[in-house]
Amino acid sequence: MTIPRIMIAAPNSGSGKTTITCGLLQALKNAGKNPCSFKCGPDYIDPMYHRQVLGISAGNLDTFFTDKHKTVSIFAEEAEGDIAVIEGVMGLFDGVGGIQEMGSSYDVAHALECPIVLVVDARGAGKSVLAQIKGFLDYDKYNLIKAVILNKTSPGFGNILKPLIEEELGITCLGVMPNDSQILVSSRHLGLVLPEEISDLKEQQKKVAELLAENISMDELLKIAGDANELVEKDSHGEIEYNVNTNPIRLAVARDEAFCFYYRENLRMLQKNGVELVEFSPLKDKSLPENISGLLLGGGYPENYLEQLSANTQMKASIKEALESGIPTLAECGGFMYLLDEIQDKEGASFQMVGALKGKAYWTGKLVRFGYVTIDDNSGMEIKGHEFHYYDTDNNGEDCVATKPTGSRSWACIHHKNGSYMGFAHLYYPSNPKFVSNFVEAMKNYGRN
Repeated sequence: MTIPRIMIAAPNSGSGKTTITCGLLQALKNAGKNPCSFKCGPDYIDPMYHRQVLGISAGNLDTFFTDKHKTVSIFAEEAEGDIAVIEGVMGLFDGVGGIQEMGSSYDVAHALECPIVLVVDARGAGKSVLAQIKGFLDYDKYNLIKAVILNKTSPGFGNILKPLIEEELGITCLGVMPNDSQILVSSRHLGLVLPEEISDLKEQQKKVAELLAENISMDELLKIAGDANELVEKDSHGEIEYNVNTNPIRLAVARDEAFCFYYRENLRMLQKNGVELVEFSPLKDKSLPENISGLLLGGGYPENYLEQLSANTQMKASIKEALESGIPTLAECGGFMYLLDEIQDKEGASFQMVGALKGKAYWTGKLVRFGYVTIDDNSGMEIKGHEFHYYDTDNNGEDCVATKPTGSRSWACIHHKNGSYMGFAHLYYPSNPKFVSNFVEAMKNYGRN
């Protein structure tokens, strides 16, 4: 199986990976190619950009969540079109805890035997850029770094550095991205803003793609991607056979501006297990969809829509009634907060939520229990996930145990009953397919007693 592929990585966050990746994807589309994309790590936002702004198929790859064989399998199943562009996370070698190779962009590239293009912020630097690149090449034990792009420097100076890089370091310098080519995306507590919140993003992206096509060699980049080794899929431990039904059971999935964080891989696993996904809006709809056997409330930004969520009393009553009837429910982070009695905004004002779970959520002003976790539900079932939230609650649940992959820290978490898991952690279902089969079984049994 040969899939042309390239990874856009960098020495550290803030080097311009997202700008270069989005610009490259748009430039490829402009050139008549049909690209797809992936994001390394647990991030939801960048794939949302790729899907909603660029109209490109996008997923996640993470070697903490899945072993290397399963990671290859996910990539092979989801990659489509002419070329796959994979966006790295943090610095190239920054994995679990910032010090392990597992979970790093480099680990994903190694699993996929994927050529790496290193984006180097060359602003305010000259030949010192070569020393930085050489350090990364020396650390590249699998010889995956094939090229560099010099970011935030002038084309003229890039033309001076290009022959030095290629002659002294033996890798390709694809070109530069000029100083004025950066998309200015504002920050907020949960990371990047959502794509639809930037009115002129598509126009900005068009300009970045044009600059990229003008200043780097697309032909050389495509050649590097096309020279990637053939991938060989191997069986992954823990796989299960999917029990696809001719009459699928229906799962209500919250999807609107307030609830929008979903891993594509999770939703596809549910569908492969015979689940029909039926989307609804807690903001706009008045009741849950009919004839459902389960409920999925993903993370997102409920704290930005507290008045609207609180005012939609009919939807809140519909959801509360469903949970009181025992409907199997998966609620993560913002979705979990929505099920509580109330959420307080940053100023301390309280807004009534569903009230299916006792307690309140409140703003802390800092990251709470940030990072990778392994969740154990005390029955021997483990699944991996990730937390990233500035809110906390006074009732996080005590039915499971979350453990950090580094150190010895662990804590009680999640409300787990009737096949439901409701808590802060965003779970990655492919890390344990049994999790999905158990939940689907709970959905099948719903209403039988």
